[in-house]
Amino acid sequence: QVYLRESGGGLVQPGESLRLSCAASGSTFKLWTMNWYRQPPGRERELVASISSAGTTNYEDSVKGRFAISRDNVRNTVYLQMNTLRPEDTAVYYCQTKYNDANRWGKGTLVTVSS
Repeated sequence: QVYLRESGGGLVQPGESLRLSCAASGSTFKLWTMNWYRQPPGRERELVASISSAGTTNYEDSVKGRFAISRDNVRNTVYLQMNTLRPEDTAVYYCQTKYNDANRWGKGTLVTVSS
């Protein structure tokens, strides 16, 4: 079974930074592509950033240059460093991967950017 647990969310002011973490269970973590999604209030969930098993990263256009995804295969953890946060980054952030052809999700962590 695969479990994902996000942490690191909170309330910050515009321009500040946060780092989200997603701890994963499973002995084959290093083989998984890991994704960060977010769901803003009243909107659909959207893909924010991805990192492959080889370390290749991709980002949604609005976060390019501000967010950075990384992984630690020893700690079975994926990170999302979020800099220069904007009010429109307010959302519940979810960690996701696909395991045995099924999508696996964490429960999410809330990020609120407000002055």
